[in-house]
Amino acid sequence: MHRNGQATKQGDRLLKMQGKFDRGPVEFKSHIVQQEGEVMAIATRDVISVPPTQSVISAVATMTECGFRRLPVTDAGTKKLRGIVTSGDVINLMGGGDKYQLVRVRHNGNLPAAVNESVRTIMTAQPETLPHDAHIVDALEIIVKKKIGGLPIIDNDGVLAGILTERDVLRMLAAEHSPLFVEDVMSSSLRVTAPDNPIGTVTKDMTKFRFRRLPVVSDDVLFGIITATDIMRYLGSREVFSRLTTGNIAEVMNLPVRALMAGNLFTTTPGTAVNVAAREMLSKNIGALPVIENSRLVGLVTEFDLVRAFSEE
Repeated sequence: MHRNGQATKQGDRLLKMQGKFDRGPVEFKSHIVQQEGEVMAIATRDVISVPPTQSVISAVATMTECGFRRLPVTDAGTKKLRGIVTSGDVINLMGGGDKYQLVRVRHNGNLPAAVNESVRTIMTAQPETLPHDAHIVDALEIIVKKKIGGLPIIDNDGVLAGILTERDVLRMLAAEHSPLFVEDVMSSSLRVTAPDNPIGTVTKDMTKFRFRRLPVVSDDVLFGIITATDIMRYLGSREVFSRLTTGNIAEVMNLPVRALMAGNLFTTTPGTAVNVAAREMLSKNIGALPVIENSRLVGLVTEFDLVRAFSEE
């Protein structure tokens, strides 16, 4: 970034470090033959879901209260899967992408009216799924190749039977030994944002580049990390409504992103073993670790990076 007003906005910064860290296209290898079996063995079976007619704000509140990043949408009676709503859909709605049209056009910017629409208006219909008798390697192939963080599991009648997330897979794979280190698997080309950038700018970046999280950097120092879940929590906790006077979404999307950053900041180093990083993520219930070297941010390692690394071993 250039200082003294000469440069691009900090929200548009792309941090790129030289090194061996960026990885090319992945060729999936089904090596975990000893762990093949039904995905139901490691999946969550008692799944909370919502009907398509439930309001957006109610569905988001459920995700916020339960700490979920995704929520299956099912018919109320049959429990047949109709779609899935994710934290990504929520930030898309809040100004990130095409679903913002629901707020801007249909409701003329009125946020309370928009989030009282049914969840079917923002859900992903016909999401990627797994059959209930799928093997672990089937799940890994979809997660790694399609970069999907959670897969609903359905039975032969299309009824929701469970859900499998990359965290479930990571919990299983983290017990395997790997010779890799964080520097071998982390992303080193990072788009970052600044603490005073408005929430609306961050939602656009996340949606455009398909990121779940962005490091927050000020004067080349890591300030924290903002996630799609943090932004979703802002809506789901209904804190957002306490800031509304006219009801227009612009009032709340201009809030600086620093106001939404939650919790402690956990980091790692390039030389940390991937097994250690995996255990850290699982124990802290976090999806990513900024990578610090000589007090500088040099990368980011995520649950997805680790699942991919373990699956290729």
